[in-house]
Amino acid sequence: MHLIRPCHPDPVLDDVLPYLRCPVCARSLERPADTDAGSLVCAAGHRFDVARQGYVNLLPGGAKTGTADTPEMLANRAAVQSAGHFGPVADALAAQVAVHLPAEPALVLDVGAGTGYYLANVLDKAPQAVGLALDISKHAARRAARSHPRAGAVVADAWQPLPVHDKCARAVLNVFAPRTAPELARVLHEDGVLAVVVPAPDHLTELARPLGLLRVDDDKAADLRQGLAPSLVPAAEQHVQYVTRMTREDVVAVAGMGPSAWHTDAASLAARAASLPDPTPVTVSVHLMIFRPG
Repeated sequence: MHLIRPCHPDPVLDDVLPYLRCPVCARSLERPADTDAGSLVCAAGHRFDVARQGYVNLLPGGAKTGTADTPEMLANRAAVQSAGHFGPVADALAAQVAVHLPAEPALVLDVGAGTGYYLANVLDKAPQAVGLALDISKHAARRAARSHPRAGAVVADAWQPLPVHDKCARAVLNVFAPRTAPELARVLHEDGVLAVVVPAPDHLTELARPLGLLRVDDDKAADLRQGLAPSLVPAAEQHVQYVTRMTREDVVAVAGMGPSAWHTDAASLAARAASLPDPTPVTVSVHLMIFRPG
């Protein structure tokens, strides 16, 4: 999916554009009156590039992207996702969100979307919805722009004001990603839902010690509830847990797709993975939590 094809406006852009706002002045964005099909502009004249790969860069000047996922991390994530190891998580998320969406067209906003894998699964269950993937990594946005025919992608920082209008999203996704409660509450429709997925303490437990992975805080779910209160309140919770069998290549990829990738390299991970059975059973354990405006 491409937001803009030069000289040939993409209908998906027409669906996503009304939800976008300028990250500098918060005015609405629109197609420029001139022939520049490679940008969006606001009434104040702030202009933002649309990459030929299909994503819109809405990072203001001077924004820091040091925590952005690298191409290698995203390639690892895509490999693990395409192998189906997180399929039950994606299915549970899509089922929970789809029942809360209205019958009319609605926006599903994915904050920290990565490859767009989870957003695409939700859109498959919600044919009336359009998706918007936000990620600080341009490499992630590039992948997310191709993740689904009804998804657009924007480069944006989850820690900063989001470049979307107030109360515009009927569902907001936040899967293994950073979040700031005031912004999630601001963009969520009064009848909308926020769906958050965080790892449980036993997530990938068979790999933690052999590969030196970062451990999950025992109080992560409780901290999430506290961090989102009082503007967002719990409405439902599901613990998704199962065992999947990963090859050694999958094991290296799953270790290299998350925060542990910043602390080691692929060669070291492969050396440590060599001591594991091939394939090896690995526990996937996450909390899927639904919140509503308080």
